[in-house]
Amino acid sequence: MTDEAAAAGHGAGYQPTAKDIRMVIAASSAGTIFEWYDFFIYGTLAAIIGKTFFPSDNATLEVLLVWIGFAVGFGFRPLGAVLFGFLGDRLGRKYTFLITVTLMGVATAGVGMIPSAATIGFAAPVIVIFLRILQGLALGGEYGGAAVYVAEHSPPGRRGFYTSFIQASVVGGFVLSLIVVLGCKAVMSDALWESWGWRVPFLLSLLLLAISLWMRLKLSESPVFQAMKAEGELARNPLKESFTYPGNLLRIFVALFGIAAGLTVIWYTAMFTGLSFLKGPMKIEDTAAEIIVGVSAAIGMGFFLWAGQISDRIGRKKPIVWGYAATLLLLFPLFWLIGSVGNPGLSAAAERAPVVVAGSQCSFDPFAQSQETACGRALGELTALGVPYRIVAGGGGFDSVRITIGDREVAGEDPAVLKPALEAMGYDFEKQVPGAFGIAVIMAALLGLCALSGFTYGPVAALLSEMFPPHVRYSSLSIPYHLGTGYFGGFQPLIALFIVAKTGDAYAGLWYTWGVVLVAFLVALFLLREPVPGEWDKKRS
Repeated sequence: MTDEAAAAGHGAGYQPTAKDIRMVIAASSAGTIFEWYDFFIYGTLAAIIGKTFFPSDNATLEVLLVWIGFAVGFGFRPLGAVLFGFLGDRLGRKYTFLITVTLMGVATAGVGMIPSAATIGFAAPVIVIFLRILQGLALGGEYGGAAVYVAEHSPPGRRGFYTSFIQASVVGGFVLSLIVVLGCKAVMSDALWESWGWRVPFLLSLLLLAISLWMRLKLSESPVFQAMKAEGELARNPLKESFTYPGNLLRIFVALFGIAAGLTVIWYTAMFTGLSFLKGPMKIEDTAAEIIVGVSAAIGMGFFLWAGQISDRIGRKKPIVWGYAATLLLLFPLFWLIGSVGNPGLSAAAERAPVVVAGSQCSFDPFAQSQETACGRALGELTALGVPYRIVAGGGGFDSVRITIGDREVAGEDPAVLKPALEAMGYDFEKQVPGAFGIAVIMAALLGLCALSGFTYGPVAALLSEMFPPHVRYSSLSIPYHLGTGYFGGFQPLIALFIVAKTGDAYAGLWYTWGVVLVAFLVALFLLREPVPGEWDKKRS
């Protein structure tokens, strides 16, 4: 594809050949997979990262600190969207996302080279957070570049399907992170993996970076951008014009609260909360949980492509609104279904011998290194064990706690007595692998969650690209998308875990997802306008 031919197309009229579009989709999708792999490998290895860089006597705090680091990367995505959105609208789509993929690869490899906190102390978590910031900046520019680039190469009647490969590539990055982790663990001893082998998936990002750069350097610039450059229609200040162009403020509001916020909390709940739920409260063996979630996610990528293809026929709005409505109805039942078969013995023990806690000063602070009261220490131990509990008024003296497990009363001043007492009442805390029936049911539920995510996520790159005018499209798309995905989605694992830790209810964190989706459903239903294919080309002509 020559630059002249692309520019002559003036965006909408240009029809790429089948070979052209395959290369555009393959290079853009591969880069997106690799970049999200780099970002997600941190979340996939959350447990070992916590032990290495955020050690704490409070097991819950250790995990929370890891997810804070995870959220920090998301928190800086909007800044990356502003920076790289400006460059993308001024300098071009292609070279901007070459910069973002390079920054991501280097930052990810850096995480694999940091000495542990035991070696360099407080400097270790500080460096980790700094590299997560660089990753967040890079990711803030990547998605907008890839989505706009593919959309601007696609004919309107196929744009939903072609851009859905970008959406599916986000899942592909998560799946690749699981495949690499499982592959490394398979060829290493447990001791080797725990000591330094876990660093290999991070260092592998340098190889993925080389492949991605090789593929993307073979691409030409977007035909729409070339046409605007040739005609002198590039935005002088894309950030300012994104907020001053007529009607854009409402479009940005809808993109933020009606699209990005809703779709991203569904996706993170399906993947990361699903994986944490299996490994944590369900006590499923780590490798088995990773395989179950990884296979489900790989199969579930088909829903993203299907939804994108459907949106070419019935419009972008309907699949998204339908997906939100179905999520509000099915989110809790799907997780209850997983809980019923994930570890039936543990669920039966909780039913047969429920835990009731009574004491003074009875609260648990998940962010404290150590709990100040006996009741807080008891709740911390129950939370670490993943045991649901109910708090009632009562107790003895100022700093006392009384715990009832079924019909047995336990003095809880020493948290160490709780686990043996629970085991004596039928609680089994050994990691286990579900039977064939249990695995099938869990995968069916996870596929249900993938379907909900696919229908709200699949058409989005086409929708957002069509919502905004071409001269500020990169910035206008990226800013609300990364604000929504960065703050609503990126903080989802942290907020959900905090809610679970405070309530003792493994399902309570789902209320955060449900609430965000409800807002997104209402905004999309009443304010989202179906884009008109070719609308911006007509206005520019």
